[in-house]
Amino acid sequence: MAEFMYDLTVIGAGSYGTALAISTASKGLKVMLWTRREETAKIMQHDRVNQKYLPSIAFPETLTVSSDLNHCINASKTVLVVVPSHTFADVLVSIKPYLTPEHRLAWATKGLDKDSGRLLSDIASQILSDKIPMAALSGPTFAMELAKGLPTAIAVAGTDSDFIKEFCELMHTKTFRIYESDDLVGLQLGGGIKNVIAIGAGLSDGLGYGANARTALITRGLAEMTRLGEALGSSQKAFMGLSGLGDLILTCTDNQSRNRRFGYYLGQGMSVEKALEKIEQVVEGYTMSKVVVDLCEKFNVQMPICQEVYKVIYEGKNGQAAAMSLLGRSLKSE
Repeated sequence: MAEFMYDLTVIGAGSYGTALAISTASKGLKVMLWTRREETAKIMQHDRVNQKYLPSIAFPETLTVSSDLNHCINASKTVLVVVPSHTFADVLVSIKPYLTPEHRLAWATKGLDKDSGRLLSDIASQILSDKIPMAALSGPTFAMELAKGLPTAIAVAGTDSDFIKEFCELMHTKTFRIYESDDLVGLQLGGGIKNVIAIGAGLSDGLGYGANARTALITRGLAEMTRLGEALGSSQKAFMGLSGLGDLILTCTDNQSRNRRFGYYLGQGMSVEKALEKIEQVVEGYTMSKVVVDLCEKFNVQMPICQEVYKVIYEGKNGQAAAMSLLGRSLKSE
């Protein structure tokens, strides 16, 4: 049996990974945070803050930063991956040589595989051969609020019930509540599709269409998420919880959401390139819009909002024309 010196290792020192590391360390647990660049790790370890993403939040004493991947994986038996979805597979390949049968893997990455459209749990199973327990974490969470210790609730689903319970206990704090979910498919789909809908909501607001239109987009967006989920083996119930409706509302209605801001800039007439540049961080919905449209066509699922968002981003369709396309669809029951 290996002797693990830390309670948790977080792979990925972006805003969300850092916030999760801070949250867990805030209750006195020892947390290792991995970042790719050695110089960045040294600066963060010395300054005790992530100046780029969470400049106002000081690190707890029990949080350590390192760029040594082998050291970080061997530090604790629970590894939490928090990287953009387009790098998820590559990161798993990188950490695979250091994982042992004693390790457990979780991820807070939201989205689907950009090349195949597959769930990240399928990608993880393929790369790691189901040798260790796995879990996915998803729900309505802005990094800054979590790091500040503001009340937050999220959901987790996975392949091993014992690991899920242990993981919930590990991550739970006085202000961060973790709910168990039994639908790994729905939990992951919700976290991916909501970003595309959020771009649509931001686009609508950027065009000046008001609260009525935004609410309609959220409601019909939830219907689109649910339809695709059912086609992929999930249940309607999965999208009524934190990782579905909860995350959708958060991402569509608050300007802390990169995806909503991206859509808003497009609605204001900014080019896709300029809008991405202005955000300065990864906009998951940009890549996911193409992935989701490919899936809805593959499974013959109607997802008009996602399809119009895709056309605006990748085909240069005018935002007003996209809105008119949605409004001009034939009448139907809700």
